[in-house]
Amino acid sequence: MGDSDGTTDGATATQTGRIGVTGVTGAVGGAVARRLADLGDRLVLLARRPDAAPAVPGAEVRAVDYADTPQVRAALDGIDTLLMVSAAEDVDRLGQHRAFVDAAAAAGVRHVVYTSFQGAAADCTFTLGRDHWATEEALRASGMEHTFLRDSFYADFLPLMATDGAIRGPAGDGRVAAVARDDVAAVAAVVLADPGAHAGATYDLTGPEALSLAEAAAVITEVTGTPTRYVEETLPEAYASRASYGAPDWQVEAWVSTYTAIARGEVEQVSDAVERLTGRPATSLRELLTRST
Repeated sequence: MGDSDGTTDGATATQTGRIGVTGVTGAVGGAVARRLADLGDRLVLLARRPDAAPAVPGAEVRAVDYADTPQVRAALDGIDTLLMVSAAEDVDRLGQHRAFVDAAAAAGVRHVVYTSFQGAAADCTFTLGRDHWATEEALRASGMEHTFLRDSFYADFLPLMATDGAIRGPAGDGRVAAVARDDVAAVAAVVLADPGAHAGATYDLTGPEALSLAEAAAVITEVTGTPTRYVEETLPEAYASRASYGAPDWQVEAWVSTYTAIARGEVEQVSDAVERLTGRPATSLRELLTRST
């Protein structure tokens, strides 16, 4: 895949149907839409706020809200292959996902490419990963072809975890094989361009290395010049510090489980899927930060 310039790094679309892309006002969905821009009128951009969708010549823009099943069925009419970017964090995100999957099947969508999570399982430590697993199960039961892109935590997010120069959490010496969002978009574009070649596949999408949060903090400090360190928290400290934001219990649990999933080694496995599918190495945290400075 190429840079976010509308190219697909030599990926040639072999299907003849229309491709729907959700989440186009966000980082991943928007990057996928731009990478597939050469498909023009075969693209349908799906957004809650159509006015904020990226400008892609020839592409149709339709309004869609995961929780609004009648609207979803109408918006997905005529779409053969669909990129389903997971919905924003919400107490009923799983319910929204299931309604969206049902509507897609009813609308005649043939193949869904879903952005899931590395290590998704019914009992995985990262609480939101359980929702991803349940969504995968809904897609398996839907009768539609499917491909799962199991993203690790986003490398783009690691610098944003720091507050007052410190990344604080109960991650211990655990490691995370964090992936750049643009690499996820690159893989998604490859799969959407030839979905039949990836039917039934599950791909773990990671960076090229697994870093502890202390190591990540050192890289952030070196590349950006912003002093950053990792501070280990106990579980009670982690819950207390996050509860101060006034977030609901389910969200505090999700935030804390980000760190405990790292501590338990559930996101440390490095995959070669990004390089295997795009033909270029996965982006390291150092490379990602260097590009943005």
